[in-house]
Amino acid sequence: MKKIVILISGRGSNMQAILAARLPLEVAAVISNEPSAPGLAAAEQQGISTRVVDHRAYADRAAFDAALASEIEGCGAELVVLAGFMRILTDEWVNRHRGRLVNIHPSLLPAFAGLHTHRRALEAGVKVHGCTVHFVTPRLDHGPIIIQAAVPVLPDDDEESLAARVLAQEHRIYPQALRWICEGRLELTPHGRVKLKHAQAADRALVSPALDNT
Repeated sequence: MKKIVILISGRGSNMQAILAARLPLEVAAVISNEPSAPGLAAAEQQGISTRVVDHRAYADRAAFDAALASEIEGCGAELVVLAGFMRILTDEWVNRHRGRLVNIHPSLLPAFAGLHTHRRALEAGVKVHGCTVHFVTPRLDHGPIIIQAAVPVLPDDDEESLAARVLAQEHRIYPQALRWICEGRLELTPHGRVKLKHAQAADRALVSPALDNT
């Protein structure tokens, strides 16, 4: 059973979706850079160990990253799962964990990397928006894509309504991506793309239900 650590900064809704999915993994700890993050209490209610590495207590990013790495390594984690973790990690830190560091982003990467994705999608007038689970590389919000889910952008959407529809898909595809990782079904190709081994029709259909209401 693969042992993971989940990093959060806020309410941890993706963390809760992962825990609710009953995946074949062990959550060694939930770690936050925010002592008051509501997700910490949610994890504790489910008997998950929690830890805080407050970035404000460190002189610079490198010192914070070192402390965070120490906590993760102390947990014996094989995989680090970013679930609303709002800190930019140094290139050295990311490279140290390359191949075992995953993230979810609220856009169809490479479109709308960074912040305010829903606002920017509306301003751009795109007709389809969504979310992406990917392996993390030093380039912000890039890296080999594991799975994406799409939602239609409706004529009367605002940031809140669009964000809610995307979040529902985040809660669906993040656990699925982790399940594939636990099952050893992901292969990174020489071109830096993720290939799903032994893909079946059910796997290929995962991104389509969100578009049924177009």
